[in-house]
Amino acid sequence: CNIKMKIWASTTLAAAAALAATPTSYAFTQSLGVAARPSSVSSISASTSQLSKQSAATATSSSTSLAAEGSDESFPTADTDLSDVGFVLLAGGTGSRMKANMPKQYLTLRGMPVLHHSLDLFLERLPVFARENGKSGPPMVVLVMDPKYQPEYQPIVDKYAGRLAFANPGEERQGSVENGLNKLVELAGDSCKYVAVHDSARPLVTIKEVCDVVSDAKEHGAAVLGVPCKATIKESEDGSMVLRTIPRARLWEVHTPQVIKIDTLQRGLAKVEAENLEVTDDVSIVEQLGEPVKLTLGEYTNLKITTPEDMNLAISILDERKMEPVDLLDEAYGWEIDAPTK
Repeated sequence: CNIKMKIWASTTLAAAAALAATPTSYAFTQSLGVAARPSSVSSISASTSQLSKQSAATATSSSTSLAAEGSDESFPTADTDLSDVGFVLLAGGTGSRMKANMPKQYLTLRGMPVLHHSLDLFLERLPVFARENGKSGPPMVVLVMDPKYQPEYQPIVDKYAGRLAFANPGEERQGSVENGLNKLVELAGDSCKYVAVHDSARPLVTIKEVCDVVSDAKEHGAAVLGVPCKATIKESEDGSMVLRTIPRARLWEVHTPQVIKIDTLQRGLAKVEAENLEVTDDVSIVEQLGEPVKLTLGEYTNLKITTPEDMNLAISILDERKMEPVDLLDEAYGWEIDAPTK
Protein backbone atom coordinates (compact mmCIF):
# COMPACT_ATOMS: atom_id res chain seq x y z
CA CYS A 1 0.00 0.00 0.00
CA ASN A 2 1.14 3.47 -0.78
CA ILE A 3 -1.26 5.28 1.52
CA LYS A 4 1.24 6.91 3.87
CA MET A 5 1.28 10.27 5.47
CA LYS A 6 2.68 11.96 8.54
CA ILE A 7 0.82 14.71 10.26
CA TRP A 8 3.05 17.32 11.78
CA ALA A 9 1.36 19.93 13.95
CA SER A 10 2.64 22.41 16.48
CA THR A 11 -0.52 23.70 18.06
CA THR A 12 -1.20 23.07 21.73
CA LEU A 13 -3.92 20.72 22.92
CA ALA A 14 -5.73 23.77 24.25
CA ALA A 15 -6.02 25.22 20.77
CA ALA A 16 -7.06 21.86 19.35
CA ALA A 17 -9.77 21.46 21.97
CA ALA A 18 -11.02 24.96 21.24
CA LEU A 19 -11.18 24.26 17.52
CA ALA A 20 -13.04 20.99 18.05
CA ALA A 21 -15.63 22.70 20.22
CA THR A 22 -16.16 25.41 17.61
CA PRO A 23 -19.04 24.62 15.24
CA THR A 24 -18.51 24.83 11.52
CA SER A 25 -20.01 27.55 9.39
CA TYR A 26 -22.59 24.97 8.28
CA ALA A 27 -24.17 25.06 11.74
CA PHE A 28 -26.49 27.88 10.70
CA THR A 29 -27.05 26.97 7.07
CA GLN A 30 -27.87 23.38 7.98
CA SER A 31 -30.57 24.62 10.33
CA LEU A 32 -32.17 26.23 7.27
CA GLY A 33 -32.05 22.99 5.30
CA VAL A 34 -30.94 24.35 1.91
CA ALA A 35 -27.71 26.01 0.89
CA ALA A 36 -28.93 28.97 -1.13
CA ARG A 37 -25.44 30.44 -1.45
CA PRO A 38 -26.40 33.31 0.88
CA SER A 39 -24.56 36.61 0.82
CA SER A 40 -24.33 36.58 4.61
CA VAL A 41 -21.85 34.39 6.44
CA SER A 42 -21.73 33.10 9.98
CA SER A 43 -18.64 33.76 12.06
CA ILE A 44 -17.46 32.65 15.43
CA SER A 45 -17.12 35.50 17.90
CA ALA A 46 -14.24 34.05 19.86
CA SER A 47 -11.01 33.80 17.89
CA THR A 48 -8.73 30.78 18.05
CA SER A 49 -5.97 32.92 19.47
CA GLN A 50 -8.15 34.02 22.35
CA LEU A 51 -9.30 30.49 23.09
CA SER A 52 -5.77 29.11 22.95
CA LYS A 53 -4.87 31.30 25.94
CA GLN A 54 -6.66 28.78 28.12
CA SER A 55 -4.24 26.68 30.10
CA ALA A 56 -3.11 23.33 28.72
CA ALA A 57 -4.18 21.74 31.98
CA THR A 58 -7.76 22.94 31.54
CA ALA A 59 -7.89 21.70 27.95
CA THR A 60 -6.45 18.34 28.92
CA SER A 61 -9.05 17.97 31.65
CA SER A 62 -11.84 18.87 29.23
CA SER A 63 -10.54 16.48 26.58
CA THR A 64 -10.25 13.68 29.11
CA SER A 65 -13.81 14.22 30.29
CA LEU A 66 -15.21 14.26 26.76
CA ALA A 67 -13.23 11.20 25.78
CA ALA A 68 -14.57 9.27 28.73
CA GLU A 69 -18.13 10.24 27.80
CA GLY A 70 -17.51 9.22 24.19
CA SER A 71 -16.15 5.75 24.84
CA ASP A 72 -18.07 2.77 23.50
CA GLU A 73 -18.53 1.60 27.08
CA SER A 74 -21.02 4.44 27.74
CA PHE A 75 -24.09 2.17 27.82
CA PRO A 76 -25.17 1.69 24.17
CA THR A 77 -28.80 0.82 23.52
CA ALA A 78 -28.65 -2.97 23.57
CA ASP A 79 -32.10 -3.50 22.02
CA THR A 80 -31.45 -1.51 18.83
CA ASP A 81 -32.07 -3.66 15.75
CA LEU A 82 -29.48 -2.99 13.05
CA SER A 83 -30.49 -5.89 10.80
CA ASP A 84 -32.42 -3.65 8.40
CA VAL A 85 -30.00 -0.71 8.40
CA GLY A 86 -27.46 -0.34 5.61
CA PHE A 87 -24.50 2.03 5.94
CA VAL A 88 -23.16 4.37 3.28
CA LEU A 89 -19.67 5.53 4.17
CA LEU A 90 -18.63 8.66 2.26
CA ALA A 91 -14.91 8.69 1.44
CA GLY A 92 -14.83 10.66 -1.78
CA GLY A 93 -13.82 14.08 -0.41
CA THR A 94 -10.66 15.93 -1.35
CA GLY A 95 -9.74 17.27 2.11
CA SER A 96 -8.23 20.51 0.79
CA ARG A 97 -8.22 22.21 4.22
CA MET A 98 -5.83 19.60 5.62
CA LYS A 99 -3.03 21.05 3.45
CA ALA A 100 -1.88 17.50 2.72
CA ASN A 101 -1.07 15.72 -0.53
CA MET A 102 -3.95 13.27 -0.16
CA PRO A 103 -7.55 13.36 1.12
CA LYS A 104 -7.87 13.44 4.90
CA GLN A 105 -9.63 10.07 5.13
CA TYR A 106 -6.41 8.36 4.00
CA LEU A 107 -4.09 10.11 6.45
CA THR A 108 -2.93 7.99 9.36
CA LEU A 109 -4.57 8.26 12.76
CA ARG A 110 -2.94 6.08 15.35
CA GLY A 111 -1.22 3.86 12.84
CA MET A 112 -3.96 3.42 10.28
CA PRO A 113 -5.94 5.57 7.84
CA VAL A 114 -8.74 7.68 9.30
CA LEU A 115 -11.21 5.77 7.11
CA HIS A 116 -10.34 2.45 8.77
CA HIS A 117 -11.72 3.56 12.12
CA SER A 118 -15.21 3.80 10.62
CA LEU A 119 -14.83 0.62 8.59
CA ASP A 120 -13.79 -1.23 11.74
CA LEU A 121 -16.80 0.13 13.63
CA PHE A 122 -19.36 -0.89 10.98
CA LEU A 123 -17.78 -4.21 9.93
CA GLU A 124 -16.36 -5.48 13.22
CA ARG A 125 -17.36 -3.75 16.43
CA LEU A 126 -21.05 -3.10 15.65
CA PRO A 127 -21.70 -6.71 14.52
CA VAL A 128 -19.93 -8.05 17.62
CA PHE A 129 -21.97 -5.77 19.87
CA ALA A 130 -25.19 -6.82 18.12
CA ARG A 131 -24.41 -10.54 18.44
CA GLU A 132 -23.57 -10.19 22.10
CA ASN A 133 -27.06 -8.74 22.61
CA GLY A 134 -28.89 -11.30 20.53
CA LYS A 135 -29.27 -9.02 17.50
CA SER A 136 -27.90 -8.88 13.96
CA GLY A 137 -25.42 -6.31 12.74
CA PRO A 138 -25.67 -4.14 9.62
CA PRO A 139 -26.17 -6.35 6.54
CA MET A 140 -24.30 -4.09 4.10
CA VAL A 141 -21.77 -1.25 4.05
CA VAL A 142 -21.26 0.73 0.84
CA LEU A 143 -17.94 2.56 0.58
CA VAL A 144 -18.22 5.62 -1.68
CA MET A 145 -14.66 6.12 -2.90
CA ASP A 146 -12.77 7.67 -5.79
CA PRO A 147 -11.97 4.87 -8.30
CA LYS A 148 -8.26 5.67 -8.18
CA TYR A 149 -8.14 4.57 -4.52
CA GLN A 150 -10.36 1.51 -4.92
CA PRO A 151 -7.56 -0.92 -5.91
CA GLU A 152 -5.86 -0.21 -2.57
CA TYR A 153 -9.05 -1.23 -0.75
CA GLN A 154 -10.06 -4.17 -2.93
CA PRO A 155 -8.46 -6.69 -0.50
CA ILE A 156 -10.66 -5.34 2.28
CA VAL A 157 -13.76 -5.53 0.08
CA ASP A 158 -12.79 -9.11 -0.79
CA LYS A 159 -12.42 -10.03 2.88
CA TYR A 160 -15.90 -8.73 3.65
CA ALA A 161 -17.49 -10.02 0.44
CA GLY A 162 -21.25 -9.71 0.61
CA ARG A 163 -21.03 -7.10 3.35
CA LEU A 164 -18.86 -4.38 1.77
CA ALA A 165 -18.98 -2.90 -1.72
CA PHE A 166 -17.73 0.14 -3.65
CA ALA A 167 -19.72 2.99 -5.16
CA ASN A 168 -18.28 5.92 -7.09
CA PRO A 169 -18.66 9.48 -5.76
CA GLY A 170 -20.83 12.12 -7.41
CA GLU A 171 -19.90 15.69 -8.22
CA GLU A 172 -21.51 16.91 -4.98
CA ARG A 173 -22.34 15.27 -1.67
CA GLN A 174 -25.93 14.52 -2.65
CA GLY A 175 -24.68 12.77 -5.78
CA SER A 176 -22.36 10.62 -3.68
CA VAL A 177 -25.18 9.78 -1.29
CA GLU A 178 -27.46 8.86 -4.19
CA ASN A 179 -24.80 6.63 -5.76
CA GLY A 180 -24.19 4.91 -2.44
CA LEU A 181 -27.91 4.47 -1.82
CA ASN A 182 -28.47 3.01 -5.28
CA LYS A 183 -25.68 0.48 -4.72
CA LEU A 184 -27.12 -0.41 -1.31
CA VAL A 185 -30.59 -1.02 -2.77
CA GLU A 186 -29.09 -3.01 -5.65
CA LEU A 187 -27.17 -5.34 -3.35
CA ALA A 188 -29.35 -5.52 -0.25
CA GLY A 189 -32.76 -5.30 -1.88
CA ASP A 190 -35.66 -5.21 0.56
CA SER A 191 -33.52 -6.40 3.48
CA CYS A 192 -32.58 -2.79 4.26
CA LYS A 193 -35.35 -0.38 5.24
CA TYR A 194 -33.08 2.39 6.53
CA VAL A 195 -29.80 3.91 5.43
CA ALA A 196 -27.22 5.46 7.74
CA VAL A 197 -24.96 7.96 5.94
CA HIS A 198 -21.63 8.64 7.62
CA ASP A 199 -18.65 10.85 6.81
CA SER A 200 -15.39 8.89 6.85
CA ALA A 201 -13.72 12.01 8.28
CA ARG A 202 -15.59 11.37 11.57
CA PRO A 203 -13.59 8.43 12.96
CA LEU A 204 -14.64 8.84 16.61
CA VAL A 205 -18.38 8.14 16.52
CA THR A 206 -19.34 5.55 19.14
CA ILE A 207 -21.55 2.48 19.19
CA LYS A 208 -23.89 4.28 21.56
CA GLU A 209 -24.32 7.22 19.17
CA VAL A 210 -25.03 4.90 16.25
CA CYS A 211 -27.59 2.91 18.23
CA ASP A 212 -29.29 6.05 19.55
CA VAL A 213 -29.67 7.71 16.14
CA VAL A 214 -30.90 4.47 14.54
CA SER A 215 -33.52 4.06 17.29
CA ASP A 216 -34.73 7.63 16.77
CA ALA A 217 -34.91 7.19 12.99
CA LYS A 218 -37.04 4.08 13.38
CA GLU A 219 -39.44 6.02 15.56
CA HIS A 220 -39.59 9.23 13.50
CA GLY A 221 -38.52 8.22 9.98
CA ALA A 222 -35.30 10.26 10.01
CA ALA A 223 -32.78 11.29 12.65
CA VAL A 224 -29.46 13.10 12.82
CA LEU A 225 -26.78 13.17 15.48
CA GLY A 226 -26.00 16.63 16.79
CA VAL A 227 -24.90 18.71 19.73
CA PRO A 228 -26.05 22.15 20.93
CA CYS A 229 -23.78 24.95 19.72
CA LYS A 230 -21.51 26.17 22.49
CA ALA A 231 -20.05 29.20 20.72
CA THR A 232 -21.76 32.53 20.16
CA ILE A 233 -22.65 32.85 16.46
CA LYS A 234 -22.61 36.20 14.64
CA GLU A 235 -24.17 36.89 11.26
CA SER A 236 -22.50 39.25 8.81
CA GLU A 237 -23.54 40.46 5.37
CA ASP A 238 -20.06 41.46 4.21
CA GLY A 239 -17.78 39.29 6.34
CA SER A 240 -16.49 42.41 8.04
CA MET A 241 -19.20 43.92 10.25
CA VAL A 242 -21.62 42.18 12.59
CA LEU A 243 -25.24 42.24 11.45
CA ARG A 244 -26.75 40.41 14.41
CA THR A 245 -26.23 37.65 16.95
CA ILE A 246 -28.03 34.37 16.19
CA PRO A 247 -29.89 33.01 19.26
CA ARG A 248 -27.64 30.16 20.34
CA ALA A 249 -30.37 28.22 22.15
CA ARG A 250 -31.92 27.27 18.79
CA LEU A 251 -28.70 26.22 17.02
CA TRP A 252 -27.38 22.69 16.77
CA GLU A 253 -24.17 21.49 15.14
CA VAL A 254 -25.11 18.38 13.19
CA HIS A 255 -22.91 15.30 12.87
CA THR A 256 -23.15 11.90 11.20
CA PRO A 257 -24.44 9.23 10.93
CA GLN A 258 -27.71 10.61 9.60
CA VAL A 259 -30.30 7.83 9.39
CA ILE A 260 -33.27 7.97 7.01
CA LYS A 261 -35.93 5.55 5.84
CA ILE A 262 -34.82 4.50 2.37
CA ASP A 263 -38.04 5.23 0.53
CA THR A 264 -38.16 8.68 2.15
CA LEU A 265 -34.63 9.49 1.01
CA GLN A 266 -35.41 8.28 -2.50
CA ARG A 267 -38.44 10.58 -2.71
CA GLY A 268 -36.39 13.46 -1.34
CA LEU A 269 -33.56 12.95 -3.80
CA ALA A 270 -36.05 12.95 -6.67
CA LYS A 271 -37.52 16.25 -5.44
CA VAL A 272 -34.09 17.85 -5.00
CA GLU A 273 -33.09 16.85 -8.52
CA ALA A 274 -36.38 17.93 -10.09
CA GLU A 275 -36.29 21.35 -8.42
CA ASN A 276 -32.51 21.79 -8.76
CA LEU A 277 -32.02 22.31 -5.02
CA GLU A 278 -28.65 22.19 -3.31
CA VAL A 279 -28.65 20.68 0.15
CA THR A 280 -25.87 20.73 2.71
CA ASP A 281 -26.57 17.43 4.44
CA ASP A 282 -28.71 14.33 4.12
CA VAL A 283 -31.61 15.13 6.43
CA SER A 284 -32.01 18.47 4.65
CA ILE A 285 -33.42 16.37 1.82
CA VAL A 286 -36.09 15.08 4.21
CA GLU A 287 -36.81 18.62 5.36
CA GLN A 288 -37.58 19.55 1.76
CA LEU A 289 -40.38 16.98 1.84
CA GLY A 290 -41.85 18.66 4.91
CA GLU A 291 -41.32 15.52 6.97
CA PRO A 292 -39.93 15.40 10.52
CA VAL A 293 -36.29 14.90 11.46
CA LYS A 294 -35.39 13.93 15.01
CA LEU A 295 -32.34 15.56 16.63
CA THR A 296 -30.44 12.83 18.47
CA LEU A 297 -28.15 14.16 21.16
CA GLY A 298 -24.62 13.08 20.27
CA GLU A 299 -21.22 13.79 21.77
CA TYR A 300 -18.76 16.61 21.19
CA THR A 301 -16.03 14.02 20.65
CA ASN A 302 -17.59 13.04 17.30
CA LEU A 303 -15.48 15.65 15.56
CA LYS A 304 -14.82 15.93 11.85
CA ILE A 305 -11.17 15.77 10.83
CA THR A 306 -10.79 18.98 8.85
CA THR A 307 -7.48 20.54 9.95
CA PRO A 308 -4.19 19.24 11.37
CA GLU A 309 -5.31 20.55 14.76
CA ASP A 310 -8.28 18.18 14.66
CA MET A 311 -5.88 15.27 14.28
CA ASN A 312 -4.16 16.25 17.51
CA LEU A 313 -7.41 16.17 19.42
CA ALA A 314 -8.52 12.91 17.80
CA ILE A 315 -5.27 11.27 18.90
CA SER A 316 -5.85 12.49 22.45
CA ILE A 317 -9.40 11.10 22.50
CA LEU A 318 -8.29 7.71 21.16
CA ASP A 319 -5.51 7.57 23.72
CA GLU A 320 -8.00 8.23 26.50
CA ARG A 321 -10.38 5.54 25.21
CA LYS A 322 -7.51 3.05 25.10
CA MET A 323 -9.02 1.42 22.02
CA GLU A 324 -7.71 1.12 18.48
CA PRO A 325 -9.35 -0.55 15.48
CA VAL A 326 -7.93 -3.89 14.47
CA ASP A 327 -5.98 -4.44 11.28
CA LEU A 328 -8.76 -5.04 8.76
CA LEU A 329 -6.63 -7.59 6.88
CA ASP A 330 -5.03 -9.21 9.93
CA GLU A 331 -1.60 -8.21 8.79
CA ALA A 332 0.81 -5.33 9.20
CA TYR A 333 0.06 -2.71 6.58
CA GLY A 334 3.20 -0.74 7.21
CA TRP A 335 1.47 2.63 7.45
CA GLU A 336 3.55 5.03 9.46
CA ILE A 337 2.42 6.08 12.90
CA ASP A 338 1.38 9.62 13.62
CA ALA A 339 4.11 12.20 13.86
CA PRO A 340 4.71 13.54 17.35
CA THR A 341 3.03 16.80 18.24
CA LYS A 342 4.81 19.67 19.92
